[in-house]
Amino acid sequence: MPELAAAEVSRGSKAIAAFSTIVEWYDFTLYLYFATVLSRVFFGGGEQSLIVTLAGFAVAYLMRPLGALFFGHIGDRYGRKRTLLLSVALMTAAMLAIALLPTRAAVGPAAGWLLILLRCVMGFAVGGEYTGVVAYLLEGARAEKRGLVTSFAAAASEVGALLAVGISAVTVSLMSGPDLDSWGWRIPFLFGALLAGSVWIARHAMAESPDFERQCAEGTVPSNPIRHTLTRHRGGILRAFAISSLGSITYYVGITYVPAFLTTAGAMTERDSLWLSTLAAVMVIAVTPLVGALSDRYGRKPVLAALCLLSALLPMTMFSLMAAGSQVEALAGAVILAMVAGGVSAVGAVATAEQFGGEGRLSGLALGATFATAIFGGLTPYFAQLLLERTGWPSVPGVMIAVVALAVLPLFLTMDETAPRQMKPEPRPIG
Repeated sequence: MPELAAAEVSRGSKAIAAFSTIVEWYDFTLYLYFATVLSRVFFGGGEQSLIVTLAGFAVAYLMRPLGALFFGHIGDRYGRKRTLLLSVALMTAAMLAIALLPTRAAVGPAAGWLLILLRCVMGFAVGGEYTGVVAYLLEGARAEKRGLVTSFAAAASEVGALLAVGISAVTVSLMSGPDLDSWGWRIPFLFGALLAGSVWIARHAMAESPDFERQCAEGTVPSNPIRHTLTRHRGGILRAFAISSLGSITYYVGITYVPAFLTTAGAMTERDSLWLSTLAAVMVIAVTPLVGALSDRYGRKPVLAALCLLSALLPMTMFSLMAAGSQVEALAGAVILAMVAGGVSAVGAVATAEQFGGEGRLSGLALGATFATAIFGGLTPYFAQLLLERTGWPSVPGVMIAVVALAVLPLFLTMDETAPRQMKPEPRPIG
């Protein structure tokens, strides 16, 4: 694949890109952390209402690939900066609309449909966010630091999730039940709209990706990025799909679904499960850059394979521990699952982006990584809850993670290394 340009974007531009991911994941995961509250406010409450709320999360996630393809085309054809400006503008509008949405008590069942519609708009916008930021950080970093720098996107997403679960926990803790359901749930969403608007302003100061500038100078910008990627990087699409499948299911079942799991399993109250998830998110933020740096030193392939094995071996036991154990055991299970998921996200960010050359990179990530995220991220909390209610077996979510890990492990063991320090140098011509 073409080598990345040697130029490096400024620290300020990289900081803005990383901060953008904080806001993106705050806005998007807030819905899942507030799932039990939203199920009461918009769908009437009860177990079936929670299933419908999680189904809304899944439906919105199915919009991510469409958004990734749309914004990926813009980013590959007209520049990374332009697509990042457009996507966050749409996110801001959708988040503000959710914060101002009338409830079921005011307009009846239409409230739930409006919530799901706005979540679909949010999913479409987020489709262009993460892939755009990952590509931007990768293309703006020195070759030997790609893993560390790109892991900042994963770390920042964990900061966003931490912010979401933290503010959710504070809001739930400080408000009475009636006040929370009446108007208090709006506060975290209004805060998210304010954050997203600030990102839109800050992104105007970002420099363009040096790799896209190289393409413009060399005249290699693809006129049809999707066709370019489909014809030249089919293997890369498959590998990106496999990496993101593991990253998505470990993240969305192993981290963001955990509060709902603990609450419905009767292991913890709504408030305590949110605080536990907050502590788990702190550990993820700590481990993410470490794993990114390890992938620079030892390569993407061995780090991915090791994390894949952990994903196959640990989750069933951890979910069983969280459901039946004490609060200390529940915390241990949640932290272990979160650290494994954070590690996969860290190395997965750079490994997926390195499957493609600069030309058509965003479209490649859309076709591979984002389609996997839609299937193994958005749908899995819904199916985990459904299977848990049908079987009563607390290890079911862990089984789901293990099955995906075992399915992708052979590909991880046979894929080529993409870390620059670990790649075999091409032979020099003699003479």
